[in-house]
Amino acid sequence: MIFRSRRLVKTEDLNPRGTLFGGKCMQWIDEEAAIFAMCQLETKNVVTKLISEINFLAPGRIGDVIEFGMEVTHIGKTSLTFRCEVRNKDTKCTIVNIAKMVFVNVDESGSATPHGITEIKE
Repeated sequence: MIFRSRRLVKTEDLNPRGTLFGGKCMQWIDEEAAIFAMCQLETKNVVTKLISEINFLAPGRIGDVIEFGMEVTHIGKTSLTFRCEVRNKDTKCTIVNIAKMVFVNVDESGSATPHGITEIKE
């Protein structure tokens, strides 16, 4: 898995317990995953189809630098499936693990359309 992007956990990202708010982390994951899918499929016309079980394994804390890793697991005719891991950059401790995310290539009307990609890009 390659970790390509990082975020700094700031005060405005915290929940009342003082740890990274899960909703904020999910917002970041969806954005990072969409960018990853766009880069792999070489198009901006992708939509999130499915996000499997989301496992929150450890807290993010103020000042932590967290990084997002994506790894393609399947290339479909119109879709791209990958897994995602969010971890603390310094400790390498996994914060969130998602086994399956599916993005679909769509045309201007929003219908699934073949993307023509047959291999994974690094």
